[in-house]
Amino acid sequence: MIAVLKHGTTPEQTAHLVEWLKQMNLDVHISEGVEVTILGLIGDTTRVDMELLKSLEIVEKVTRVSEPFKQANRKFHPKDTIVQAGNIRIGGGYFAMIAGPCSVESEEQIIEVAMAVKESGAHILRGGAFKPRTSPYAFQGMKGEGIRLLLKAKEATGMPIITELMNINDLDLFNDVDIIQIGARNMQNFDLLKEIGKTNKPILLKRGLANTFQELLMSAEYIMSEGNENIILCERGIRTFESYTRNTLDLSAIPVLHELSHLPVVVDPSHATGKAKLVAPMAVAAAAAGADGIMIEVHNNPACALCDGAQSLTPAQFDELNHRIRTVREVIR
Repeated sequence: MIAVLKHGTTPEQTAHLVEWLKQMNLDVHISEGVEVTILGLIGDTTRVDMELLKSLEIVEKVTRVSEPFKQANRKFHPKDTIVQAGNIRIGGGYFAMIAGPCSVESEEQIIEVAMAVKESGAHILRGGAFKPRTSPYAFQGMKGEGIRLLLKAKEATGMPIITELMNINDLDLFNDVDIIQIGARNMQNFDLLKEIGKTNKPILLKRGLANTFQELLMSAEYIMSEGNENIILCERGIRTFESYTRNTLDLSAIPVLHELSHLPVVVDPSHATGKAKLVAPMAVAAAAAGADGIMIEVHNNPACALCDGAQSLTPAQFDELNHRIRTVREVIR
């Protein structure tokens, strides 16, 4: 349920109304705009007498929200959320290029790639330290040592870093990581989502392999219900009957999620397509569709990569792609 307050309502009047609503064991989410203030009511709203609430002098209108996600809902929070990582902002008109290798493999590799993508205009460095792989025999990442090397690359370039958390027991290793990524396989690991919700660190939440938009937003709701609202949604392709590509990139996710939610939306065309030759056209399409950021896998020697070399761009290819994306964004502004 949401209650829209009339223009000119004083902070004292708002506080009195919020206190009254909290006495009904409701959580109240306050969204203040230039013209109006919106109160989002979370909990058992059957206790609220809608007609009584509507009759209050300061209330413009009251509406029930049918969707199960509340805090992630644009009806609760009409203004775009802007997530900040270091000195980089994402959402609300701010765009970020995220680039780096699928996996951290060595100090030389991660720093070389980091320096190259920064020079090409990347804003955030990505790199996997913990790698969820389909095969138990595949390279699983350098784990804690990988994070240490990412931090060295961060120090060398000044770029914020993003890397994936798989197990809550490793959370202490992420203290200096700027954005925690929750991968597709953990999108509905609800215990993990609740724990990272107790942090105030930005979270990039990837859509699951075969999950709906509502399921993605409900996972975001799990994080937000614990107090962390710094969430970036990520479309990384979903599993369909098509086998030519690794996954099927659902570009409709960008306008749909922008309609349903206030959270920023990033697209990962590398994991979506699984083929380097398809990454650039899908990245450009994502930019044209209004994505708030794009995440690209870049490796200094894709043929020798320990993980996902087939979908990785070289630094030179990334440089060319970034120029194309800038051109597209200039056109759509």
